[in-house]
Amino acid sequence: MVDRDFRGAGATATVDIALVIPLSGPAGMFGPSSEACATLAAEEINAMGGILDRPVRLHTVDAGAPLPVLSARIERMVRHGRVDGVVGWHLSNARKVITPHTAGRVPYVYTTFYEGGEDSEGVYMVGETPSQQLFPALRWLRSEFGLRRWCVVGNDYVWPRETAKATREYVANTDIDIVGEAYVPLGGRQFGPLLDLIRNSTAQGVLQLLVGADGAAFNAAFADAGLDEHRIRLSMMIGEDVLYAGGPDSTRGLYTASGYFESVVTPEGMDFGSRYVRRYGTFAPALNNIGESCYEGMLLFAALAEAARSLDPRAIERHAGRVGYRGPRGDVRVRGAHTTQPVYLADTDFLEFSVLAELTQ
Repeated sequence: MVDRDFRGAGATATVDIALVIPLSGPAGMFGPSSEACATLAAEEINAMGGILDRPVRLHTVDAGAPLPVLSARIERMVRHGRVDGVVGWHLSNARKVITPHTAGRVPYVYTTFYEGGEDSEGVYMVGETPSQQLFPALRWLRSEFGLRRWCVVGNDYVWPRETAKATREYVANTDIDIVGEAYVPLGGRQFGPLLDLIRNSTAQGVLQLLVGADGAAFNAAFADAGLDEHRIRLSMMIGEDVLYAGGPDSTRGLYTASGYFESVVTPEGMDFGSRYVRRYGTFAPALNNIGESCYEGMLLFAALAEAARSLDPRAIERHAGRVGYRGPRGDVRVRGAHTTQPVYLADTDFLEFSVLAELTQ
């Protein structure tokens, strides 16, 4: 059950979760699949008895709203007891304004791959960190294709900046080099300086840390400039939505790494895809790693609460070390505030992803 305009007092008869996902802004294209996957998870959890024998209700909050607006809404919901927890895929700058209101008060499951380093009380991360996702991808591309020299391009906010910093620190002990780095504002389309930087560099690859619609627009501009003839791109925030928006001519030499691809043939993944289509039909929002992470986030939230038999963050923390579940990504276990899971590298075949390797073997 999803309630976009919940304003009433919290009710002990239900477990109320703020589903914080982007419905607007550069990442807004990921909102429909995120909401669909989280709703499917809530329905399935409720069919199995709910959480702590209580039905789950989702209350969707737009993570694409201005940060002060988002912060104020979460603060009100938590302070007035309207929600028992927070789950969602959203940008790191949104996470930074949410954690002050949730820390020590309600559990918060953040489903986005991110830059690493989050240590706020009661926050659990479904998404991959650079050491789980990006660095193994760089090693694979170095080993298989001989790629050593990279340019970094990204949006100008915490995730790209901190990910680039972590990458510079990582490659300092390898034979991989960062030969250029540039950023554009969220929602910006002035890619000329980025394309010039890449064109005039010795880079063999471009590490792309751009969000949603910005990434799609950059991919189109990159291809139009002919830069895809001799350079690959490794994009860390991309789903089928981005491929569709950029168009088939923008996907040559485009790679990504993730814990979920619909094309990975596992019983769990195939069963999830079948249930998704059965629930929403053939014209459902594109099923991608970003939307699917919200399904995982709901499973993790339920597993944490059930292990502790409580929604209290301190009780959950005491029991989190033995929490795990089996979902579309396979076996997922909690390690500290993070999870362990398989991670795959894929390239693009026009508007689909083709998995090349499992990076966690």
